[in-house]
Amino acid sequence: MRDTTAVTDHPLTSRHPSGRPEPVPDEELIRLLHQEHAGPLLGFVLRLVGGDRQQAEDVVQETLVRAWRNAQRLDVDAGSLRPWLVTVARRIVIDGHRGRLARPREVDSSHLEAVPAEDELDKALRLMAVSEALDDLTPAHREIIVETYLKGRTANEAADALGIPPGTVRSRVFYALRSLKLALEERGVTS
Repeated sequence: MRDTTAVTDHPLTSRHPSGRPEPVPDEELIRLLHQEHAGPLLGFVLRLVGGDRQQAEDVVQETLVRAWRNAQRLDVDAGSLRPWLVTVARRIVIDGHRGRLARPREVDSSHLEAVPAEDELDKALRLMAVSEALDDLTPAHREIIVETYLKGRTANEAADALGIPPGTVRSRVFYALRSLKLALEERGVTS
């Protein structure tokens, strides 16, 4: 309950039937605060926040809520509440500005649209892992995988290109694939 001793004739007070001033109910208080001060306060705050209406409305709302919460401490005898409200609003704007400086800037999410879809990303990661795994193979095994799988040559064509017998090509392909499978499993890539 608010202290009624500091309340006098003011738009934020009402008169008890006995004639003594008393505080208005909470719902009425917030309505009266908004009705009397929100418009001028919004104009003031808009200048402080560079015309950002949404931010200005948030600041005005927070200012009026603080006035409502501290209604028992406000001295309505001293005149208008507007100087107090302007000071509170200014401090809220300053605190908000300082808070934004203390936190890292938010990232614009439009750049995320350029990121490949999950399937494409997964495919790219697998290709990177395969490339690294190929580097782990012996030169002979890497060469045979490149000739048969990447260039698409048959065992006889690879044998002609490398100058080795077709049986050696088949044997190297078998052992190269086994080594490649182990290298990929070490990287967490499974079929």
